[in-house]
Amino acid sequence: MLPIRFDIPRGRRLKVLCLGAHSDDIEIGCGGSVRRLARDYELDVTWVVLGASGERRQEAESSAADFVQGAAATRIEIEGFRNSFFPYNGEAVKEYVESIKSFCSPDVVFSHYRHDLHQDHRVISELTWNAFRNHVILEYEIPKYDGGLGSPNAFFPLSREDCDEKIHLIMKHFASQRPRAWFTADTFWALLRLRGIECNSESGFAEAHYLRKAVF
Repeated sequence: MLPIRFDIPRGRRLKVLCLGAHSDDIEIGCGGSVRRLARDYELDVTWVVLGASGERRQEAESSAADFVQGAAATRIEIEGFRNSFFPYNGEAVKEYVESIKSFCSPDVVFSHYRHDLHQDHRVISELTWNAFRNHVILEYEIPKYDGGLGSPNAFFPLSREDCDEKIHLIMKHFASQRPRAWFTADTFWALLRLRGIECNSESGFAEAHYLRKAVF
């Protein structure tokens, strides 16, 4: 496979926007990719979680701070939209996503997979495409009870150390999710290994995304 690099003008930082419906979505879906980009480029990261309150808000804030370490500049926004009700609060959610453009003009946007089976995730994916029409959008995946994993076409190979760090931080910060049967280190390792096979990663591990539109 031919590796692709972002063509950023000399002296300018790569601007990345990460959108997540819930407090652990970004970390699970693209946490490793963001940390790798922070090593390869000078990075401005805007990290937006739309649905987190109480303990989940505290988890989101502390986790985001750890995951964006290494970036040149960061902005973390945590909102409190009601989980599982995004489609029914669509007007307010859409207005907020549109407002992001007032403080962020990204080169790359990480967002949810269009065909994710969680209703909140699908809403954020749809609104991402509404709001950011001239950007590279990489849709990430979240393993879950409902299934819904597909065949991604864009990959970030990660070292075993990258994966160790990603999974360590997820398990460290999201204690509220540990009782869930699917929320285990084994789950995250399994998906990283599967995607590593699909892109022939030297380490055997990778995060995967859906790249629906690109200009070469």
